Amino acid sequence: MRKLAAGNWKMNGLAASLAEVKALTEAHPAPACEMLLCPPATLIAQMAGAAKGTALMVGGQDCHPKASGAHTGDVSAAMVKDAGASHLILGHSERRADHGETDALVRAKAEAAMAVGLVAIVCIGETEAERDAGRTLNVVGTQLAGSVPDGATAATLVIAYEPVWAIGTGRTPTLPEIAEIHAFIRARLTDRIGAEAAGVRLLYGGSVKPSNAVDIFALANVDGALVGGASLKAADFGAIVAALSAA
Repeated sequence: MRKLAAGNWKMNGLAASLAEVKALTEAHPAPACEMLLCPPATLIAQMAGAAKGTALMVGGQDCHPKASGAHTGDVSAAMVKDAGASHLILGHSERRADHGETDALVRAKAEAAMAVGLVAIVCIGETEAERDAGRTLNVVGTQLAGSVPDGATAATLVIAYEPVWAIGTGRTPTLPEIAEIHAFIRARLTDRIGAEAAGVRLLYGGSVKPSNAVDIFALANVDGALVGGASLKAADFGAIVAALSAA
């Protein structure tokens, strides 16, 4: 499988920020890995236009589980696709925490994304309190079981493991801890969807930066990264793309 470097811009970026797309695609015209940026909904169409004809794919950060209706301020999966996206980040810990998103809601959103031909990047991960209580595998396993739709395939699903306590903090789990959790996720996916699980890309997220990317990408069952702040600048994200391409 081709590895995936995915960038989550979160609530950052205006039209002027698209200069980073030009810089990124010029510096990495044909990376050995797949390259994806997920900007705010307001920039999806503009970024897709800027990325046309390049190796960069564009995704969204959320969708409503329903296809249409009286849901002011929401966007459907079909709208995200219509704007030019190929992927959708769903169930990010910030949405689980800030908006109370449950595993069932994340699963419904993933089903909506898959129904219109988008790749669902389903995020799972434990908080610091859950980690300190020794509940990491229990939490990750429960979120995985509840958030992944039946019928998911390697072509429609990506899993992003993001320890909540590591996001934006500069802290990361140890390499053996990352390896253990990714192996656990692969095994649980295999129990759920059989041989298809071998092709599902498992991304690591949580303070991924150029300085630690090489070591993380060398681990078994780490098939890429979901990058936050470091994806906002072409130089930083490009360094991560280069590390993943060399892995």
